[in-house]
Amino acid sequence: MSGVQAPGVYEGAANVIAAGMLLLEFGMLRQALVRDQVRLYMAQSALISVLAIVIAADRNLPDLYALAALSAALKVVAVPLVLRRLLRRAGFDDEETGVAGSNTLSPATAVLAGIVLAAFGFFCFGSLGIHGPGAPALALALAAAMVLVSFGLMIVRRDVASQAIGFFSLENAISLASLVVASGLPFILETGFLFDLLVAVVVFGMLIRAHHSRAESLSTADLTKLQG
Repeated sequence: MSGVQAPGVYEGAANVIAAGMLLLEFGMLRQALVRDQVRLYMAQSALISVLAIVIAADRNLPDLYALAALSAALKVVAVPLVLRRLLRRAGFDDEETGVAGSNTLSPATAVLAGIVLAAFGFFCFGSLGIHGPGAPALALALAAAMVLVSFGLMIVRRDVASQAIGFFSLENAISLASLVVASGLPFILETGFLFDLLVAVVVFGMLIRAHHSRAESLSTADLTKLQG
């Protein structure tokens, strides 16, 4: 009787990293302070760089080492620094004023809703039967779950900073799926995701500055008054 084959180093690492990123996404959903959400985003982005290094070593893809370095420099260092500077200028960088804007759900209810979204994405994507040595089914299903939880973060948090972090973590989920499925893409295509992130950082930076200058707040709850 043949036993179940144990997953390889790459597949096991991809599954563990994907699970860790999903747990960090739940942490962002639970945290009330924006600066803590930024820290969790940094940790999540660091896991992406670690996964790129693991794949580069396992599949002998030197380009992924450069991608890991660029990803770490941008997502772990540059983006959090920009967010913290914007929050500091807006006066939302301490425990009293750094609380995320009004929530559509309580933190506990938001986490429960996130669990439902994650389960829906996990089982629906897992039912597609996508698997193989180059595409670990568990890691792909976890990436799909993370996409839905990221959308949930942007919906339940009514402040520009948390919505920006939700969008950036959504990009992390897409990067996770792309690394697992198509790690052998040309380097210029892989760096295209980072360029999209740069554009998103600029756009959200302008939104944070413009919204704070007009409303003296990062909350978007009052924007519903613009409806005619």
